Amino acid sequence: MSANLMDLLQGSLSSGMVDQLSRQLGGADKQQTAAAASGIVTTLMGALAKNASSTEGAQALNNALERDHDGSILEDVMGMLTGNAQVNNDRMLNGSGILNHVLGNKQSGAVDMISKLSGLDSSKTGSLMTMLAPVIMGALGKTKREQGLDMAGIASLLSGTVSAQKQQNPTMNLVTSFLDADGDGSIVDDVANMGMKILGGFFGRKK
Repeated sequence: MSANLMDLLQGSLSSGMVDQLSRQLGGADKQQTAAAASGIVTTLMGALAKNASSTEGAQALNNALERDHDGSILEDVMGMLTGNAQVNNDRMLNGSGILNHVLGNKQSGAVDMISKLSGLDSSKTGSLMTMLAPVIMGALGKTKREQGLDMAGIASLLSGTVSAQKQQNPTMNLVTSFLDADGDGSIVDDVANMGMKILGGFFGRKK
């Protein structure tokens, strides 16, 4: 199941989508945008799994998915993000609200970490994170609906996704260290040395 969730996100964030996201960010470098998008997906998956590891967090996530995230955003991601597609529920696209719930006071540290990893300017990284948060929630909602997952099933899916990513993706180990750290995440200072190379795998199959 965990592989399906990451495959769904990777399919949604194809190279054509990265081109469009780069334009949305005012002509950002495409490689940096792709690397930042990969880092954002990894970070938010880690944060969602951490939140869902408590009963209260899993219940809140389950409620949000049932109420606001049915997966329909994946049918026209750029239309939704650019405002060209009609939505029945504005909360579906409220990236800032999603990030406040998912990352809380670690949001600025996460932006700094991903910016250093990808080379993308931190203000653009923050904007990209706001754009992608609804897509990630949509993918999770779509998986929940298609597989009939309850609260415990979602928590299990997320923890399985994170465990699998730790084997394949060095960034996930960095992300979980950051999320587990006290304070605002001093681990960010160590990130610049790692560079973009560890983010390459996520978009490697999309040409």
